Amino acid sequence: MNRPDDTPPGFVFLDKPAGLTSHDVVAQTRRALGTRRVGHAGTLDPMATGVLVLGIGRATRLLSLISDADKTYTATIRLGQSTTTDDAQGEVLATHGAAGLSDERIRAAIPQFTGQIEQRPSTVSAVKVAGRRSYARARAGESPVLAARPITVYEFDVLGIGRTGAAPEFVDVSARVRCGSGTYIRALARDLGDALGVGGHLTALRRVESFGIRVDECRLLGDFVADPRVEPVRTVVGDRFPLLTAADATIDRIKHGQQVPLSEFAFESPSAAAEGGGVESTICFVTAPDGHVVAGARINETTLAPFVVLMPVEGR
Repeated sequence: MNRPDDTPPGFVFLDKPAGLTSHDVVAQTRRALGTRRVGHAGTLDPMATGVLVLGIGRATRLLSLISDADKTYTATIRLGQSTTTDDAQGEVLATHGAAGLSDERIRAAIPQFTGQIEQRPSTVSAVKVAGRRSYARARAGESPVLAARPITVYEFDVLGIGRTGAAPEFVDVSARVRCGSGTYIRALARDLGDALGVGGHLTALRRVESFGIRVDECRLLGDFVADPRVEPVRTVVGDRFPLLTAADATIDRIKHGQQVPLSEFAFESPSAAAEGGGVESTICFVTAPDGHVVAGARINETTLAPFVVLMPVEGR
């Protein structure tokens, strides 16, 4: 495999298939590209499908920007039964039945789970409890207690409500959720079921958008493995952050991690330019004269400070 710093930085957009963990997808991507430096932005459970953004090479250091972005999901919530994992992969805890629930009552319960709310993550989440992942403690037979924390749900729309003859005691709610970072959709399913007094869990989940990247822009894993192609960093950051171009002499200082005066840059994006001299602290990306993205940086009034160098000095 290549040495990590020899791997050109970039991104891969995949439509993760069901049945694989996010780590499984990373492992296949590493083999396809011949490098170990691959990471993902936001875990998807094995049962979940949809947008999984992978960072390659030094672009792995940009994944937190994507992980912290808003995401959109489509989901199926089964009302009338609760499970140990708040999804269909767990063991059944209780079955109350939801045959008596009206569509109106279900829809009326949804608004309490929108806006800025407190949510208790699922026990099998990746949240750390005393230094260990909660799911690891749960698998070891422990019962970690997770504290509720603030999240934001921008939209929680009911797409359909179904009652099937095969399971008449349950009600399946199809929904679309747009939410901020840290939101657990299976916890929403659990809490909706609890609010209705019948229990609930997630039976299907698909991430349809993340960081503005739609699932129809993603490649199937098998297609990628057969033809592994990496999107350049500029493809991802160019439309989302200000771009600043600098001369070669300035670029060399940026590559060494040095702060430089803002006056040495030409702005490619009007949003980056300050009105009245001075710029609000913000994230931007520095490009070389040939258009390649050299570094990510923060603008602080009149200076620019790199926080990740994507094109290091040769020999380092």
